Amino acid sequence: MVPPYPLTAVVGMDDLVLSLLLSSVAPDIGGVLVRGEKGTAKSTAVRALANLLPPVDVISGCRFGCDPHAPDPECPDQPHGHEHHPRPARLVELPVGATEDRLLGSLDLDRALSAGVRAYEPGLLAGAHRGILYVDEVNLLHDHLVDVLLDAAAMGRVHIERESISITHAARFVLVGTMNPEEGELRPQLLDRFGLTVEVRASRDPQVRAEVVRRRLAFDADPEAFVKEWQEAERELSARIVSARERLAAVELSDGVLHQIAGVCAAFDVDGMRADLVVARTARAHAAWAGRSSVTSEDVRVAAMFALPHRRRRDPFDAPGMDENLLDEALRDNAPEDPEPPQTDPDGGPEGPQGGPGGQDPQNPQGPQGDSGEQEPVDDRQAAGSQPESVSDQAGRDQAGPSPAGGNASARKNEDEPDEQTPRAPAPTQDAVAATSPFKVRSFKVPGLGKGAAGRRSRALTVSGRTIATLPLTAERDSGGRVHLPATLTAAATQQHARGRVPGGPVLLRRDDIRLGVREGREGNLILFCVDASGSMAAKQRMAAVKGAVLSLLLDAYQRRDRVGLVTFRGQDAELALPPTGAVEAARMRLDRLPTGGRTPLSAGLRKSWTAIGNERLRDPHRRPLLVIVTDGRHTAGEDPTPIAAEFARRGIRSVVVDCERGPVRLGMAGKLAAGLGGELITLDDLRAESLAGLVRHQVAQTQERRIA
Repeated sequence: MVPPYPLTAVVGMDDLVLSLLLSSVAPDIGGVLVRGEKGTAKSTAVRALANLLPPVDVISGCRFGCDPHAPDPECPDQPHGHEHHPRPARLVELPVGATEDRLLGSLDLDRALSAGVRAYEPGLLAGAHRGILYVDEVNLLHDHLVDVLLDAAAMGRVHIERESISITHAARFVLVGTMNPEEGELRPQLLDRFGLTVEVRASRDPQVRAEVVRRRLAFDADPEAFVKEWQEAERELSARIVSARERLAAVELSDGVLHQIAGVCAAFDVDGMRADLVVARTARAHAAWAGRSSVTSEDVRVAAMFALPHRRRRDPFDAPGMDENLLDEALRDNAPEDPEPPQTDPDGGPEGPQGGPGGQDPQNPQGPQGDSGEQEPVDDRQAAGSQPESVSDQAGRDQAGPSPAGGNASARKNEDEPDEQTPRAPAPTQDAVAATSPFKVRSFKVPGLGKGAAGRRSRALTVSGRTIATLPLTAERDSGGRVHLPATLTAAATQQHARGRVPGGPVLLRRDDIRLGVREGREGNLILFCVDASGSMAAKQRMAAVKGAVLSLLLDAYQRRDRVGLVTFRGQDAELALPPTGAVEAARMRLDRLPTGGRTPLSAGLRKSWTAIGNERLRDPHRRPLLVIVTDGRHTAGEDPTPIAAEFARRGIRSVVVDCERGPVRLGMAGKLAAGLGGELITLDDLRAESLAGLVRHQVAQTQERRIA
């Protein structure tokens, strides 16, 4: 078995390492959400952390890992024996496809059906008690599962009330979730439940990148020798975690510092009080990690950098972030009355989570984690060819993101290239215009009953939801569905006498008694936007309104957990500006940069949409599409779109045409397109949900007036 990669050997991910260490010192912080691009050592660091946690002493025979020195008084395995033994802290991984039964635990069907007793089978949360619960791709996990595990992480307990079971047990663990924002965002309500968040990205420094490759190749060549090389640094880091845990209870949080925490949270306009609590807990953990007996402003700064970026009040499309200048200003404005002694950096490096005094141990300034409690080994390892401190400092600076000049230059280059390389655009391109403010839109659904991934838009058969029917177990249904126990027992009840059941004995069941529950919930759909970017849409006020409407629809898709794609057509051709994705933010960015001008190849837009929907069906045949065409209905280039529209109607693809035509004289061509598609026609003005509500109120008022008359 290949050993895990050492945490002290991870290069250039200082914020990630420090956030994981602080959560291991104080699990009540609420866990860490790691956001970042693929290939940035997110999973490697989490799995390496489990190897550093000290062993836990557990009561022998207890399935819930109770501490023999402080057993859980409500443990379902009570009464406990006197024997206990140490075991390594567990790393429990929650797969994306896990069910609620697997997470919480459920009725032990084997014992219930064979012995006739109610028995509880513990879930993953019980196994993670006093260890680490790791959720990779947490943004792809079903929302109700995320709610359950975040509640458990916050309360330290799990309560199960289901299938005649009433169970509660302790579940204190370090929760770590990782995600790639390109694959979709977490809802702000779920983001807030994570204690800390950290953004990771690969360093752009060639020296750091070369060191990453060098160490990884050495590990792959001889894992045992590589781990042995870093064994002493790992041992010292593990001992420092134990020391910080022991010191944590004695760390003082003065009223002045508490007032500073409250002032900083108020300055960033965060909702609720969870941010204040998390910052306070994280600041105490950081002080304990640094070897201090009281919390300082530097501890508050480090805590705020991790705890506030994902909690500041923002539009759902805004990426989490933190303005460090505003943070420093808020810290100064709310500083305690008695000034604290200045914190000096013995190495002269920048202050903060990467290189400043925040992570320094005063008793061991050159300890196993360098000057900030992060991933540099002890000094005597540098002579053996390990990474110099300057590389780590540079990695920390790279962690903050690319320089504004570099990022803008790259963006300008990417935006300019398509226009320079597109010889078929006959008309000049007008500059992109900003969208109007988004608004709440009417709800559009795909008719019928689907089988797609769980979401919040259209009706579907799902693994969770209300039970609408029960079906016998067959070979075709063996792999899907959950056993519906009441229906199963009901089917077997009339056969007990014939099967010779002894009074008081177990229920005698056969395979043909088993019934599966059919549950109805909501699914997410594929929302494909087909946007007219031709010259007829080029008037700035008109295009701004169009972009505002599409942005509003994108917000609706974000909230309903849909996948979205974007097709644009102008000039002589159409372009798949964004392949179907769960990252709705990417669609908004493409929309912001959308240029206009040229002729109107409506047929090309429909054909490109047809291809995109077909390709997505090959990837996910159960996800049903909803085509949203934003146009005035004109077509001045290419073939007649009528046959293509008829094919959409024949295949039963749900479509909505948003008519952008305005003014006193209207040609009504969008209406003809909607009729050909067999879809719904709606104007920009009627797209607003309040427009529909106003229409209903008007109709109700007229009805009441007629009754009075």
